Amino acid sequence: MPKNKGKGGKNRKRGKNEADDEKRELVFKEDGQEYAQVLRMLGNGRCEAMCIDGTKRLCHIRGKMHKKVWIAAGDIILVGLRDYQDDKADVILKYMPDEARLLKAYGELPENTRLNEGIAGGLEDEDEGPGDDYIEFEDEDIDKI
Repeated sequence: MPKNKGKGGKNRKRGKNEADDEKRELVFKEDGQEYAQVLRMLGNGRCEAMCIDGTKRLCHIRGKMHKKVWIAAGDIILVGLRDYQDDKADVILKYMPDEARLLKAYGELPENTRLNEGIAGGLEDEDEGPGDDYIEFEDEDIDKI
């Protein structure tokens, strides 16, 4: 049986992403690029995104980002447009939530763009008092059932 000469398994490969936590410079779009919001993930390194110019495009996640930068529905991304295919694009960069807020503040993103971070906390709390979550039946109502 041959001796293992590798440096480690999949757990070693998982720990490479530690350097992405520090602040990075905000990247703005150039010509041939567009901002987009991910509508849904399709699998196989692809996603469907609605670009800011109003076009829905099929986006391919580039190999440098594949399995390293996780993209979910609602994320703001920077895509590179293709000259020969208008309905397809390539994902260049995923913006962190604070970077997306800065882009909106600078006017790069339109005001009607909904950023994804506030959806989970948007539940309405109705304070009707304790004990109002159940229905109280009279004895005669129970006899009818």
